[in-house]
Amino acid sequence: MRTPAPYSAPRAGLTRRDVLKAGLAAGAAISAEPLLARAPVQAQGKRGGILRVRGYDPPHFDPHLTLNFKTNNTLSFVYGKLVRHKVGAGVTPGTFTVEPDLAERWEEPDDTTVVFHLKKGVRWQNRLTAEDVKFTYDRFLTEKGNPQRFMLDPVDRIDVVDRYTVRFRLKEPFVWLVNVLANPICTWIVARECVEKFGDLKRPEAAIGTGPFILERYEPNVKATFRRNTDYFRSPLPWVDGVEWLVMEDESVQLAAYTTGQIDPGGWHFWIVREHDLATLKKSRPGLNYQDVLFNVTGGIYMRTDKPPFNDVRVRRAISHAADRQAIIDAVYVKGEPTPAIARGVPEWSPRIDQLGPGAKYYRHDPKEARRLLAEAGFPNGLKTVLHCTSGYGSDAVDSYQMLQRQLKDGGIDAELKLQEYGAYMATTFNGKYEGMAVGPFSITWEPHSNLYGMYMPEQGRNSSHVSDPKIISMLREQMRTRDMEARRKIIFDIQRYAAEQQYYVYLNSIGATASWPSYLKNYAPNLSFDYGNRAAALWLEKS
Repeated sequence: MRTPAPYSAPRAGLTRRDVLKAGLAAGAAISAEPLLARAPVQAQGKRGGILRVRGYDPPHFDPHLTLNFKTNNTLSFVYGKLVRHKVGAGVTPGTFTVEPDLAERWEEPDDTTVVFHLKKGVRWQNRLTAEDVKFTYDRFLTEKGNPQRFMLDPVDRIDVVDRYTVRFRLKEPFVWLVNVLANPICTWIVARECVEKFGDLKRPEAAIGTGPFILERYEPNVKATFRRNTDYFRSPLPWVDGVEWLVMEDESVQLAAYTTGQIDPGGWHFWIVREHDLATLKKSRPGLNYQDVLFNVTGGIYMRTDKPPFNDVRVRRAISHAADRQAIIDAVYVKGEPTPAIARGVPEWSPRIDQLGPGAKYYRHDPKEARRLLAEAGFPNGLKTVLHCTSGYGSDAVDSYQMLQRQLKDGGIDAELKLQEYGAYMATTFNGKYEGMAVGPFSITWEPHSNLYGMYMPEQGRNSSHVSDPKIISMLREQMRTRDMEARRKIIFDIQRYAAEQQYYVYLNSIGATASWPSYLKNYAPNLSFDYGNRAAALWLEKS
């Protein structure tokens, strides 16, 4: 396969939109509006330095054409959203408070209308306007290749009210809209000029946005280099002059880089440290900061519930009984909790297993009961199937899959492990194009609606188990229009209790881990978000 050539951003004195428009329609004028009046930043940081972090190699740069987390993580440095999750040292891991980003405020005049008022004078390549927002979300809703379209299913249309006001018209009440727009997957405001010039946003040169950094250079499978956006509307942010986003898939390389100070925060996923590496790290590099975190990622088994034998609830319950969740935690991850549909790392929306009612019993490891249920379902000699997975999440994940495979066999389920390359896995299995069963992390929660709606609404790309259950659909519709928070939480918990009984997805664990960073990294707090860019913009370096 031909390796793509490295990409370097133009260094001419033109704005980025000038560069884009070269060769496009002639006569396009650059806005002459005054610059945005800069809002003061509370914490006063220190300018300078290059932040070096573990990053990922994206399959491409179009947020509307992939489920791949590596694309969205990378784009977080370049793009902005209408609203975002709060960042900074005061943020508690597992909390995702929504605050303005490109919108300065919003209002809801009725149950099916949300109006966003944009900050004036925000620069990306020209000035951000309501037309840019409308273009972005029109593309989001109409791009057939967008696997995340379900997130905005209730949106009927987006209207431009005036240059700096955009109105979302809803088909039905949808109390989660603002929270969903803060989701750091696919909700970035993109440039019409890039789509018109390149046809899509897959090329690195198309990654042009309103975010805190500019993509300066991209070297496939090596690193992406970002430089500070001097026109960023949150001046004086970002404090650092740039970020090196280094591709490091090997856990030993990540640990060595962090131990020797070649990268700034921890080198595993979310800039944390594997539990198995903690003792070595503490001995080799004393004086680091540490904080326990519990993943907001839900992992487990998904299966073709629209086909035999997985359309039989007894088979699904047998699979759940065969899995020894705590044994996997103890042997592979050291820390963590068995999880329901919403990851235990977001406790506001995630009941404990002992709060799941009748469905809690199916979390009990009981190979004997698993075999009994299989026999009752017509498989007295056990069940043979396949279990798809990928090595793209690291060696710990593969170890957990192999351990799960042995547990399933003890429970009467002979599952052949089918290991796929990460890109192929994301394009096929993760998108529901598989037979038998699959295992891996399959949802992440910042707000509970997108997780549950995507996984359980029929005909959605994220419905990996091909579930179609009228009772869950009814509950999902009800919580979407329930404004009272406690009443909504009760419905969300009830959905998870019913899901535990039905076992359409055999949820396994929320991994526990330890965040780590050096003392010279200021105004930093770990949080399990794909919005690495805003967190990098808020921190500063105080190296001697």
